[in-house]
Amino acid sequence: MKRTVAAALLCAAVAVASAQNAENVSFKWGFGALTGPAKTFVPISRDTMLRSGDELKMYVELVRECYVYVIYEGPKGELSLFFPYSFQQFATDYEVGKNYYVPKGRTWLTFDKTTGKEKFYVLAANVRLTQLEALIGSYQSADKDKKPAIAASVISEIRDVRKQFRSFSTLAEKPVTIGGNIRGVGEAEVARRPDVSTIATAITANNFYAKTFTIDHR
Repeated sequence: MKRTVAAALLCAAVAVASAQNAENVSFKWGFGALTGPAKTFVPISRDTMLRSGDELKMYVELVRECYVYVIYEGPKGELSLFFPYSFQQFATDYEVGKNYYVPKGRTWLTFDKTTGKEKFYVLAANVRLTQLEALIGSYQSADKDKKPAIAASVISEIRDVRKQFRSFSTLAEKPVTIGGNIRGVGEAEVARRPDVSTIATAITANNFYAKTFTIDHR
């Protein structure tokens, strides 16, 4: 019953915002990896294969006020909220035009020796996804033996949200241009640890955007 009410309220809020503006989800997204012994810098724009020791980094920049979520699902079903860094961030440090990196600063994520399918769910909406936030909060605070069941509920909620928004569309998804050209990624840039913002994509959508990146970690 609670889920039904929450879904109805979410749809109502979306309908109101939709009438006001059809391009109310707009942000820049960058996702790159350093791969192989040479640490070659490559953009990740679709499902791909990476190996233990490869590194990942992500970039988010709001173009318009909207709510972006990046959720990680590990090979054993474990979950992590990558962005926002915490849900409190929406009220304290969440600004249009500001660069946000995942992880923060110059740190990169490194694939350990645990192989398998690893997924990154990228969601963005014109309203906060409060039911999803509540489930993730429950997962974070749950005892270890209860986490698998709650994790399954989180993934189920992601699917439900996508269904609720299925009538809305992505309006544009294109590379960000810098000085009239897409900035290249050469050997010198790799050597000094590249800025993932240089491979960012500008995403514009009507109320909702979702994409799942599946990494075949070998």
